[in-house]
Amino acid sequence: MDQGTIRKVAGPLVVATGLGTARMYDLVRVGEQGLMGEIIEMRGDRASIQVYEETEGLGPGMPVVSTGAPLSVELGPGMLEAVYDGVQRPLDALRAKSGAFLGRGVSAPGLDREKRWEFVPVATAGAVVSGGDIIGTVQENVVVEHRIMVPPALTGEIVEIHAGQFTVEQTVARLRSTDGTEHEITMMQTWPIRVPRPYRKKITSGEPLVTGTRVIDTFFPLIKGGVACIPGPFGAGKTVTQHQVAKWSNAQVVIFIGCGERGNEMTDVLMEFPELTDPYSGESLMKRTVLVANTSNMPVAAREASVYTGITMAEYFRDMGYEVVLQADSTSRWAEAMREISGRLEEMPGDEGFPAYLGTKLAAFYERAGAVQCLGGSRPSGPSSLSSDSTAATVGAAGAEGPDAASAARSVREDSKEGPLRPAAPRTGSVSVVGSVSPPGGDLSEPVVQNTLRVVKVYWALQDQLAFQRHFPAIDWLTSYSLYLDSIRPYWEKEVSHEFRDRRDRCMAILQRESDLAEIVRLVGLEALSAEEQILMETAKSIREDFLQQNAFRDDDQFSSLTEQDLLLGVILRFHEAAVAAQRGGAPLKDILAAPVREKIARAKYATLDDLGIFEEIVSDIETQLVAGSGVSA
Repeated sequence: MDQGTIRKVAGPLVVATGLGTARMYDLVRVGEQGLMGEIIEMRGDRASIQVYEETEGLGPGMPVVSTGAPLSVELGPGMLEAVYDGVQRPLDALRAKSGAFLGRGVSAPGLDREKRWEFVPVATAGAVVSGGDIIGTVQENVVVEHRIMVPPALTGEIVEIHAGQFTVEQTVARLRSTDGTEHEITMMQTWPIRVPRPYRKKITSGEPLVTGTRVIDTFFPLIKGGVACIPGPFGAGKTVTQHQVAKWSNAQVVIFIGCGERGNEMTDVLMEFPELTDPYSGESLMKRTVLVANTSNMPVAAREASVYTGITMAEYFRDMGYEVVLQADSTSRWAEAMREISGRLEEMPGDEGFPAYLGTKLAAFYERAGAVQCLGGSRPSGPSSLSSDSTAATVGAAGAEGPDAASAARSVREDSKEGPLRPAAPRTGSVSVVGSVSPPGGDLSEPVVQNTLRVVKVYWALQDQLAFQRHFPAIDWLTSYSLYLDSIRPYWEKEVSHEFRDRRDRCMAILQRESDLAEIVRLVGLEALSAEEQILMETAKSIREDFLQQNAFRDDDQFSSLTEQDLLLGVILRFHEAAVAAQRGGAPLKDILAAPVREKIARAKYATLDDLGIFEEIVSDIETQLVAGSGVSA
């Protein structure tokens, strides 16, 4: 270890000399209390260090010790259900040591060293394995099976492997590499947070991340392995939208990062998530969730680390073959932390004071998302409860929607059997990233929003005016977009219907036309429009109120399957077509718009998978009540 001396302290930035053998991004211990820090600039033996704890009391002459290793996270059983700070210190362990108000210099390992886990080998002695191969499993909780993998850099023959209960530090297998060196394999891996975990290759996913939110799934969908941005002013619903995605998406693992958010918002997450029932397994949502809590009153430098801590955890679960969704709330706070550190480094500022490398940092973070073929070409021979090519997974059927997946998950878990390794196609996994942006004053032209939009393909623009009108989710359908529509279309045609994409496009055209006509209506009134235009305005209103609006507090409206969304769009558009035909046939406009079937259409969004017959009834009523050429029927 290299030891130096503090020369300067400027807020979270400490400058030290005497660290000639240290390297960029090495983890260091600062001062007598051993505060955690990371080297972010080297000039000869002079190192600039961002400290992840309060620097009050530090001064020139105090020691700085380099650990010689980069800031890393511990990956293994025990991560799920945990609540970490930005540098993977478990908050419950810190509270046990120092109380509710965390003391400086207090540290705790990311994984519990005392707890013993039941390790079940799926490899045998003599098997030749390489990085990423699965050698055993641990049932981390009733929902998720943890796969123990060979570290990425190792290749060789398993000399011995043992079943039984082990801590994360104990050896479960020994591997002899080609040069004769023996390596001990434990259930824990460590990985530098700034280095992406390796994979075989990136692949294109055509499967949507189904969230059950109609405006997202139908109008602006996100694929598994995709990236999305949620910008919006204060109070527009960014955090609530992310909570909905976390709860209802058909991802198997959720990583939620509270990066610089207010303490009360993180408290809501910490209080609500354990109480929420996972619709796919029937268990607590926390059993497939990891929380990284870095609130606004915590040291600013830790915000910058928290997003890398979270994405590294997500990549680890991806390497097991999971579909992971990562929520970053919010990247604006992360960018502000970069701006503060950059200013203290006296770097040349860019737009609005942000560092010139803001766009590069954001792009590098979002590029770690994606669907991949994982390292390793082997898997258990039995129908493993979370095999990547299975139609169901322990946390829910891979393509299933809503709570019905829970029974499939349980049946697969009960039928799973372990067996020796055999050659197989590489596992696939994905990390989908949803990042919220909080621009000051809702200004979407500010640098963080614009640099984010350059790299993401889905833009869910929250509009505070919609929120004030009690329209939730407050996603503006005129400015939002998704560039994944063409990728998802084959999936929609195969799994939903051939008309789904066309119906979606027709509804978007109606909403855009409504926007064009809205100015005329404001100036001279609705009566100035032609009869067909008035019908279009009513149809647009139905799309907005009966389809786009969704009540997260109603059990029958929290989640809407793709099939329900398609059928609901179908009846709205069928009424529009029949109304236009009836008007052309001479029916009075007042009678058309007062047709009783409209009330049924408004209630149809509360239909569940058990009563989809309501949509056939509505179509039948439309045909009965709106008869082209003879007016509206009695």
